[in-house]
Amino acid sequence: MKRTSSIGFQNPPFTSQHTRSTSLLNSTSRPQQPNFARASSGGFGQDAGLSSVRRSVSSNMLHGSSAGRQSYAPGSASHSASQNIQRRSSVFSRPSTGNGGPMGHQSFFTQVPPAAGVPRDPRPLRDRAFQTRIGQELLEYLSHNNFELEMKHSLGQNTLRSPTQKDFNYIFQWLYHRIDPGYKFLKSMDSEVPPILKQLRYPYEKGITKSQIAAVGGQNWSTFLGMLHWLMQLAQMMDRFVMGDYDEACAEAGVDVAGDRIIYRFLTGAYHDWLQGGEDEDDEIAEKRLVPHIENMSEEFARGSERYEQEMAALEAENRNLRDQVEDMEKNAPDVAKLDKTYRILEGDKKKFEEYNQTVKGKIEKYESRIKFLDEEIQKTDTDLQTTEADRSELQASVDRQGITIQDIDRMNTERERLQRSLEDTMARLEETHARVMEKEAEASQKLEDLEQIVKAYNTLGYQTSLIPSSAENAKGQDYELSLQVNENIFSRSQVGGDPNRISSDGDRLLAEPFIGYHPAHLLNLDLRGSIRNSLQSLRKEINERRKRGIDDDLDRRNLLDNIKEAMDEKRSEVEALEHRRRAAEEEFERTKEITTTQKTASDAQIEKMEKELAKMRATLSDSVQLMEQREMNTNIEYEQLTLRANALREELHTNVENMLNDVIRFKVHVQKGLEDYESFVVDEVEQELGGDAQLSADVAMEP
Repeated sequence: MKRTSSIGFQNPPFTSQHTRSTSLLNSTSRPQQPNFARASSGGFGQDAGLSSVRRSVSSNMLHGSSAGRQSYAPGSASHSASQNIQRRSSVFSRPSTGNGGPMGHQSFFTQVPPAAGVPRDPRPLRDRAFQTRIGQELLEYLSHNNFELEMKHSLGQNTLRSPTQKDFNYIFQWLYHRIDPGYKFLKSMDSEVPPILKQLRYPYEKGITKSQIAAVGGQNWSTFLGMLHWLMQLAQMMDRFVMGDYDEACAEAGVDVAGDRIIYRFLTGAYHDWLQGGEDEDDEIAEKRLVPHIENMSEEFARGSERYEQEMAALEAENRNLRDQVEDMEKNAPDVAKLDKTYRILEGDKKKFEEYNQTVKGKIEKYESRIKFLDEEIQKTDTDLQTTEADRSELQASVDRQGITIQDIDRMNTERERLQRSLEDTMARLEETHARVMEKEAEASQKLEDLEQIVKAYNTLGYQTSLIPSSAENAKGQDYELSLQVNENIFSRSQVGGDPNRISSDGDRLLAEPFIGYHPAHLLNLDLRGSIRNSLQSLRKEINERRKRGIDDDLDRRNLLDNIKEAMDEKRSEVEALEHRRRAAEEEFERTKEITTTQKTASDAQIEKMEKELAKMRATLSDSVQLMEQREMNTNIEYEQLTLRANALREELHTNVENMLNDVIRFKVHVQKGLEDYESFVVDEVEQELGGDAQLSADVAMEP
């Protein structure tokens, strides 16, 4: 019964536990809210939407007829005769202190409970640039929506950088009134803000304490600036939802929200009219207020149903046409398997033909290039043939003019052939000789280049070892620099004497004089095997001795360094041990100091408290006896009154519980009956649909 009791007494679906109980705060009662059950949002079901609303209204009328509009908040029965009658609470007011029973129902806006612990805000609230941006957005939103005119409080450009407590209170109240216009702030902000943030499901409300709300300035302002920016975005989202900005996005996503929009307009309008009524308004007048809203909702559902019926008729006609076309195609279409086989054969032939075309194109290009080349060769051959014929004609004419006989011609040809063979032999021997000369010249040039590289390497090493120049440290006044004594003059062709086309100028460096080479002893300016070698050996011995002395000195220094390092390691270990002992002593000192300070503070507080109590007891000792006797008498009288009131309240609550249980049982029976009627309606519709399909198939079968 506890599970089903929340069905008949649920809040309006968009309240989401936002009912507010003020009976315990200012001894005022709150009228009962109407129960508007939400119809299915899947479509424009007129009967389903209206029946749910009628059942909800009838359920509330049963309660109103027996007990009137009573608040669900605990203690409302005892304060029903309050002096000050308050305005009906708004939709998004705070939940009452009694969380059990009907008030514990959650609407479809209820989300999954957040995880335990304080969530971390991912926004960079500490960033100055981010604070400036969201502060500017909030300031623009306030100025564009007449904040100063409504709250009669002016804001400056630096208000959101260093605000006062009054600025924060006004901004928070104005933003929350954008979300819940009917809410009234009755207590201090540190008591109002936490439950409001909790009911709005602000993700980071656990990180905001009452002490921080009482002093919003300083280092905690970034947290409250982010909270105000979140409230601004929530208010903007609700404004866009009311204006229908999200309907197009839902339509693009394939979600139909037209039914939800109609129900939302009905609930908001009906609830607004219900809030306009006074405390003494009876149920008949409240029901009359709902009639126009129910009629408007019925008309909107009817218009939506007509539109969907027209679309369904168009779709059914299109479906019939498509079925007829499918049947005609099935009757007139050829064999699909045969067509697929033919298609595969044609595809194979197409690929083969394309490959053959590519091959033929390559052959055509090849033959065209060969034809072009042969045409050019034929033209050249024709030209040579014409030239040869002309030369032959000229030679024949000259021979005829000289009067030479055939024997002379044969003898001349024989002599020419002999001279030609001797010339060829001489040229062959000359070529062989020239080739051998060039080989020797190249070999000599390579040797000379290698010698130059060796001389350069020698001089480089001499510079590195301080042997060159003679003023260097290791030279000791002796010249160790090596140079080649090569003739750089280029001999003329007449001096060389030969064919200028066959002797290169690079070979002139290999000759000391024309046709005379260098002697090996004359190429270098120093005696390397004699004095230079002896000097280098003596220098080598001297360097080896200095190297040995340096190695011995380095070894001694290394040993000394190792000894110093070992001594430093020992001292460092001692220092670390002493440092560890010092840290331990400091930690022990800090702990002892903290314990001593805590004990001293507690002792001082206890002593001060005891002194105050002792002074108070001394001051009130004379009147304590009479005061206790008077309190005893008052307590007895109050106990008797509370006993009588508790009995009366118990009887009244028992009566209310019985009425609620009866209403729940009647509502359950009504729901079961409605479900049975709907089930029978669905069965009839299915049978009619099946019968219509069977009739359609029979008609199709009877057609020729």
